[in-house]
Amino acid sequence: MAKTLELQFATEFGKTARLSIDNPIEPIDEVVVKQSMAQIIESEIFTTNSGKFVTAKGARVIDRNVTDYELV
Repeated sequence: MAKTLELQFATEFGKTARLSIDNPIEPIDEVVVKQSMAQIIESEIFTTNSGKFVTAKGARVIDRNVTDYELV
């Protein structure tokens, strides 16, 4: 089972940008996530085609199951 923490940010041109973190530590600490997102916005380290990150929109854990089949 693969899990990803997806951080969603609003950009300066009104679009949504996402950052994904593989294998997050659970349980997710919402306070730490909010603080981390605020620091990411404040640092202005990321820029997208739709501008800089301006606000935190949300965060979610995506859980998916992958089954590999060996084809001989």
